[in-house]
Amino acid sequence: MNYSWQSLFKHSHYRTLLIGFVTGLFVFILTKSVILASPFALLAAGSHFAISRSKKNKFASQLGSAWPEVIDHLISGISSGLSLAESLTGLATRGPEIIRPAFHKFHLQLQNDGDFSGGIQNLKTYFSDQSSDQIFEAILLSKSLGGNELMSILRTVGDFIRQDGALRKEIEIKHGWVKNSAHLSAAAPWLLLLLLSTQPGTVSSYSTPTGALILAAGLGMTALAYIWMNYLGRLPRIPRVFNK
Repeated sequence: MNYSWQSLFKHSHYRTLLIGFVTGLFVFILTKSVILASPFALLAAGSHFAISRSKKNKFASQLGSAWPEVIDHLISGISSGLSLAESLTGLATRGPEIIRPAFHKFHLQLQNDGDFSGGIQNLKTYFSDQSSDQIFEAILLSKSLGGNELMSILRTVGDFIRQDGALRKEIEIKHGWVKNSAHLSAAAPWLLLLLLSTQPGTVSSYSTPTGALILAAGLGMTALAYIWMNYLGRLPRIPRVFNK
């Protein structure tokens, strides 16, 4: 049984093409110029693609914030006398909303074949996250060796994940201010061009080979600046150690 949250976005490229086409059509109706409509269509499609990627990053960020709560649920369940398996399956109803579907499938798998280790491996594959790897490896180790130190290990892992999450959140907020300013700076010339395109003189100026070359150069520089900005502002992901 394999899980993949990436399937949530498998149709995003169709929406990207549709949004690009609709935007290009709108600008063409406004300006009656294919040359002016083309860069706006590409920019709209590129913007939607970037937004789709940011949704994936947002999902990953929300997922990272959920793990300390998951650990608290496990510690609470084990302390109250529940077995490890019962504490894990309880996350399907009492855990953070974002992880419930995966643990519901884990619960169903345990009911079907009772393969605890296989279910944990499936969860690792689904989440593909360094923080979750630490939790699941601690659980597997506890299951195989008896687990007297599981509570202590979970508390240690939970403290580490909280500290790392708080630090990354602070950095992401500061980077967000810079990124938003850069987005506005990149969009401003194109919004101005769209307003000026309502004038016949602007349309005729950009309908020449020189005008088309200027638009192409501007589009290329905008794309290059956006890619470079995201590259500089990207936080490095902690490499997975327990990814087998």
